[in-house]
Amino acid sequence: MAARILRMSSLFVRTLRDDPNDAEVPSHKLLVRAGYIRRNAPGIYTWLPLGLRVLRKIEDIIREEMDDMGAQELSFPALLPKEPYEATNRWTEYGPNIFRLQDRKGADYLLGPTHEEMFTLVVKDLYSSYKDLPLSIYQIQTKYRDEARPRAGLLRGREFIMKDSYSFDVDDAGLEESYRKHRDAYIRIFDRLGFEYVIVKATSGAMGGSASEEFLAKAEVGEDTYVRCTHCDYAANVEAVTVPTPAPVPYDDAPAAHAEDTPGTPTIDSLVDHLNAAFPRDDRPWVAGDTLKNVLVVLKHPDGTREPLAIGVPGDREVDQKRLEGQLEPIEVEPMDEAELARHPALVKGYIGPEVLGEESKSGIRFVVDPRISEGTRWVTGANVHGSHVIDMVVGRDFTPDGTIEAADVRDGDACPNCHEGTLESARGVEMGHIFQLGRKYADALGLKVLDENGKLVTVTMGSYGIGPSRAVAAIAEGTLDELGLSWPRNVAPADVHVVAAGKDDVILGAAEQLARELKDAGLDVLLDDRTGKITPGVKFKDAELIGVPTIVTVGRGLADGTVEVRDRASGAREEVAVERAASHIVGVVRA
Repeated sequence: MAARILRMSSLFVRTLRDDPNDAEVPSHKLLVRAGYIRRNAPGIYTWLPLGLRVLRKIEDIIREEMDDMGAQELSFPALLPKEPYEATNRWTEYGPNIFRLQDRKGADYLLGPTHEEMFTLVVKDLYSSYKDLPLSIYQIQTKYRDEARPRAGLLRGREFIMKDSYSFDVDDAGLEESYRKHRDAYIRIFDRLGFEYVIVKATSGAMGGSASEEFLAKAEVGEDTYVRCTHCDYAANVEAVTVPTPAPVPYDDAPAAHAEDTPGTPTIDSLVDHLNAAFPRDDRPWVAGDTLKNVLVVLKHPDGTREPLAIGVPGDREVDQKRLEGQLEPIEVEPMDEAELARHPALVKGYIGPEVLGEESKSGIRFVVDPRISEGTRWVTGANVHGSHVIDMVVGRDFTPDGTIEAADVRDGDACPNCHEGTLESARGVEMGHIFQLGRKYADALGLKVLDENGKLVTVTMGSYGIGPSRAVAAIAEGTLDELGLSWPRNVAPADVHVVAAGKDDVILGAAEQLARELKDAGLDVLLDDRTGKITPGVKFKDAELIGVPTIVTVGRGLADGTVEVRDRASGAREEVAVERAASHIVGVVRA
């Protein structure tokens, strides 16, 4: 694409001095203030010229790397028929999270939240032999999801841009190779985008499949929490952390479980204090981790049905709702309220015990526990009588849960589930990419088969690989901004150079115009602040800092001495450069 001069005097942009009222995170505030995006509705934004230039540069980087790895680009419609999503059950599973509509004949459609079904069907339509595979195809397209709580500007919207690609292979060995190629391409993409990121183990959720990894941009405002080991290279989203299950403990000589009066102990802290006062241990004091806390929630299934669930966790842990929903997706989870609890008279609030939980119990409520609550372990837990708890209740002897679930919170200092030597440290990030080994879930549902080399029909195995270009705009901004404004990495900046004409006389304006033309002729994109009238140099400087082009050139008072000022936006470093060699010097800086 030919280099351009963007003139601030005619560019469709208005910078703002104040933060927008609805902005929650720094990137959102600055992208609006600097004139990159404008809000239309919650989670829906217009891309203004500066923002669109950044977005397109990110898309170009993605395209280059995807094409280099051998993937081919296509484009599906956003308006999709219901039938393929019924075949995979996602018309129901998505519940209220998709936009549904009908045409004038009453036929059901949706706005595409993701396109697994479409990719699968187009390959089924065109390919029938193992000779056609492996195949990797991708698109960069607008997606729509009816987010319950759109927030943080571009980081969680209802309309967003996604690059989604899919690999198709005859066997699992081919899938592993396709996954490796995509993973390597993603590393190259994120290395070029110019922000810090980490690759972590992830869950597949409603997508299904086996191997799953996320690429997270490091950001304090991120919605994802991940952990890394202090000893080995283990890294995982907290939703994907697996708790090491203790070996079974012999309980032949364990004391019999005994109920004791524990008045005024509806909380774990009050219970521990009472135990240490009334029933002291010989070996050590009682601690919260000796107690079993049974938490009640309600599962909201996509078809609208509601199911109560009891979750047992050690008393020093909380149930992490996001981690829980990650195990149960697409099911949503909400705490059990008083009205729901009243429908289960067998339960005594504050003193709920395992003996009234489980599918075969009096309450009939399914009871799942943290993996630490393993066979032979002993616990203090509710007796399901007001003011009473049971001591020495043994798993496998006195109660048997219906299953286990990874729902307890993950904390700094927890043992690494990989090496068992290091401990976990947590940080926050923004999900920028997610890669899955999908397997045959969608191919089975939609009948995608090919003839193998022996003439036998086999089901194709698939991989899924996503990147969010629109989210990347916000993530890059979040990782590089400072107290003055945005500060773009050169690869994605809306221009290579921001030339500021810091004066109103014709000599300064002419010199700035001449320099901008020389830079354009050298192949650089230039943002030229040629505004006159009431726009002061101070306003122009503030706008340059706010907009965040990586090289800022000031043509102003120094012109009398034959110099212009060249400033690095990120570091603030400045130097005076002779006018006659300014263009060549700036080109060297940009292309260094």
